[in-house]
Amino acid sequence: MQQDTQTSALHDIRLDTLYRLVKSSGVSKVLDLGCGSGSFLLKVMADSQFTDVVGLELSGESLSQARNKLSNVLAEVPCRLKLLCASYAEPQPALKGFPMAVMIETIEHVPAGRLSAVEHQVFSVLQPGQLLLTTPNSEYNVLYGLRPGEFRDPDHKFEWSRAKFKQWALGVAKRHGYQVQFRGIGENDAELGPPTQLAMFQKIACTGT
Repeated sequence: MQQDTQTSALHDIRLDTLYRLVKSSGVSKVLDLGCGSGSFLLKVMADSQFTDVVGLELSGESLSQARNKLSNVLAEVPCRLKLLCASYAEPQPALKGFPMAVMIETIEHVPAGRLSAVEHQVFSVLQPGQLLLTTPNSEYNVLYGLRPGEFRDPDHKFEWSRAKFKQWALGVAKRHGYQVQFRGIGENDAELGPPTQLAMFQKIACTGT
């Protein structure tokens, strides 16, 4: 029960943190890759700053929950929100070039063998101007009472340590022309770090010669 309470509180903190970062960027267009049941979209769509928002989700069940949760927004004319049942590991050329994209607690659901496909489709094909990506910090799991190698969710395919996440994100940034910064979300433990880790990718602008 205590872990459920902690997880729920962290979920709210995570959404608030991402919302503030997206809002402060000044963008009006946002792409939510792996939008799940629409919790982040619900927060974004309550703000009139955002006029062109797309949520992409592979799970039909989760997308149905999002449609129900966001039914009032979807009924607006003109409609500011589009929900798509699709995978960000597959080509989505129509979604290329959004100024802001988020991937919130979703990459850890991707089988390790598909990570290279995700990297290519997101960073090489979609090429968002900025991308905010969160994932669990596996080092923190002991504070949830989890055993070594035990994941926070049975559907997680992996959970990265801070060093592993940083290594992966720096490699992605270098390969695709991005800069990346890191920060934590949630209460920081002096030894184990924060429960959620965040990578903030920024596309490096091309300069003429």
